[in-house]
Amino acid sequence: MVAGLGHLPAFGTADLSNCEREQIHLPGSIQPHGALLLVREPSFIIERASANAAAFLQLRGSIIGRALAEIGGDLCEVIEPCLDEPLHEVPVAVRAHAGTSPRAFDLLLHRPSGGGLVIELEPAGPAVDLAVHVESALLRVLAATSLVGLCDEAARLFRDLTGYDRVMVYRFDEQGHGEVLSEQRRPDLESFLGNRYPASDIPQIARRLYERNRVRVLADIEYAPVPLEPVAAIPQLDMSLCVLRSVSPIHVQYLRNMGVRATLVVSLMVGGRLWGLVSCHHYVPRFVHFEFRAVCELLAEAIGTRIAALESFLQGQAELAVRRLEQRMIEAISREGDWSTALFDTTQPLLQPLGASGAALLYDGQIQTAGEVPSTADLRAIGAWLDRQPGARVIHTASFGLDAPEFSGLAPVASGLVATPISRSVGEYLIWFRPERVRTVTWGGDPFHPVQVGNDPADLSPRRSFAKWHQLVESTADPWSAADLAAARLIGDTVTDVVLQFRAVRLLIAQDQLEQVTRQVRLSQHPVIVADPQGHILLANDAFRRLLPEGYPPLPHLDALVQVLEEPGEMKRRLTELTRQRRPWRGEVRLDTAETPKPLLVRADPVFSSPDRVLGFVLLFTDLTERKAGEAARRRFQESIVDGDRMMSGRLDSKTDLVFRNLLSPLVENAQLAALEIADGVEMARLPEMLSSVQASIRRASGVLTHLLWHASRSGDQTGE
Repeated sequence: MVAGLGHLPAFGTADLSNCEREQIHLPGSIQPHGALLLVREPSFIIERASANAAAFLQLRGSIIGRALAEIGGDLCEVIEPCLDEPLHEVPVAVRAHAGTSPRAFDLLLHRPSGGGLVIELEPAGPAVDLAVHVESALLRVLAATSLVGLCDEAARLFRDLTGYDRVMVYRFDEQGHGEVLSEQRRPDLESFLGNRYPASDIPQIARRLYERNRVRVLADIEYAPVPLEPVAAIPQLDMSLCVLRSVSPIHVQYLRNMGVRATLVVSLMVGGRLWGLVSCHHYVPRFVHFEFRAVCELLAEAIGTRIAALESFLQGQAELAVRRLEQRMIEAISREGDWSTALFDTTQPLLQPLGASGAALLYDGQIQTAGEVPSTADLRAIGAWLDRQPGARVIHTASFGLDAPEFSGLAPVASGLVATPISRSVGEYLIWFRPERVRTVTWGGDPFHPVQVGNDPADLSPRRSFAKWHQLVESTADPWSAADLAAARLIGDTVTDVVLQFRAVRLLIAQDQLEQVTRQVRLSQHPVIVADPQGHILLANDAFRRLLPEGYPPLPHLDALVQVLEEPGEMKRRLTELTRQRRPWRGEVRLDTAETPKPLLVRADPVFSSPDRVLGFVLLFTDLTERKAGEAARRRFQESIVDGDRMMSGRLDSKTDLVFRNLLSPLVENAQLAALEIADGVEMARLPEMLSSVQASIRRASGVLTHLLWHASRSGDQTGE
């Protein structure tokens, strides 16, 4: 579906040229299996209602303009305790009786962006056996040790819970295309496992709504929409969080073309983004009551947290391999005077973390290679091409010959490329390669013809065929995963550090190269100080000077560091041990030249030309601000888990609280395990964001569980159980 230009098409007026921009959050109508009321606070006068509301409540005449208390039953009494909650992001569910002959309803409450209180009513459903549907399911999620195993388990859990004919776990790639990773289905249905679907199948506005409204149910695609009254009311009601919201006619036609009659879609959120969906299809009308949908949302939160943990574990393993490689390079400097030999004496440590077939190092005008790589001339040309690309820590492509046609002849060895600069100097890169993999990609229908025309050329429709459509893909390699790119970034950063240290040493032992190497060290983004044997500072690069306040005078001697660092007595002792006793030093210091001291990691080494002769000293500094923020985020995460548990359980009676704690325990364990894996696996700069995402997920899951238990206990009370 191609996004059109011009104004935003109103709900139901979009066509295939502009459906990407359709205002699907403003349908002005609902599905008929429930009713909707909009009341103003604090008067609780009904301002808008679905046209079926009076009949749904078995009332006579219009209910618009009536006070909510006039509807009958205990609706007002049940709603009142919920009104202190924000209700702007997550609807709250309660059970109440309403109407002239009070019937039990499940109520979903939220406050829309335009103000007021939306009350959605559905027929009350049966109570959910939480021990059967939640406790054991959470343990099965926590036990999954691989992404594929987790997705397979998720598909089984959702089909057992909901009873739909087909349940698919669907993941989005970086381009927004989807792939069915796991599937459970009726035996007579064709399998969609492994099918891919183009990003155009799900417009961006729909994806944003999936992020806000995590569970969407369509009971019957042949439903007759029920309008909201008054029809011409301004402003239109924002129905982004409404579970009864009408579905775009284009999406209905899409499902009709698939032969699907009813759907349930649950969002999978990982790291604050829409990672994928659990998509449930049924071939006859089907409605799932609130409590089962709440269990679906609870499981989706746990699954998303587990995905984050598994993905972070893979990144953690890559980082461990990189640290081993770093140690090999440092040892090679001491043993052979050349760090690069450690990269290429065996190929596995360099190639395996990225799953690459070849690698090349362009450094100091020389080229070293491992595995299958292009010729030396081609590698130099690739280095020049990389110099022309916009600055990035990692440059990557899985279709190098298509992106840069001048290199198309290299497809057999270099269809995939990942490169990271190892210095600020021109033409210095570490590059990995993958060969072309001619393969067949299976799509659910022709991805190049999402729009189909019927007998009448004006009869545009979403594509009618979802049969397997096979595409032969050439001139591409297997795509680089997020874990591959993270490993490349880690290795590149490590090599950059080693290059900087090695060049700092060369500065002391090769005076004839002083000008060139000094420039390279000065341009480095890593703070470094080089001093002579007496401790006089020969060079403090720009990166180090940027640590100091603007205009701060240059430091003449290593002893002057005590003026800018906290604990001057301890610093003086450390510097004396370095300069007089020739002892290396590793430790944390705090730069005390601003309102907030900056934490730094110092690596200080004497440089020897022989066992009894020192040439000088090299001090490398690493800003620990992000790492400290990550540690603080971990502490806040643990504290929030405890505080959130205490706050949520405080709303429940003692019996229900015991059930709450038993059910919450695997959720908390899942979140804590995810936090550990994330802390080990992700970049430090992203750690607070990722932990915040896990914290938000457990908070949301705990809230859903609290409301579910509260609702279930009330349901039991009202049915005499």
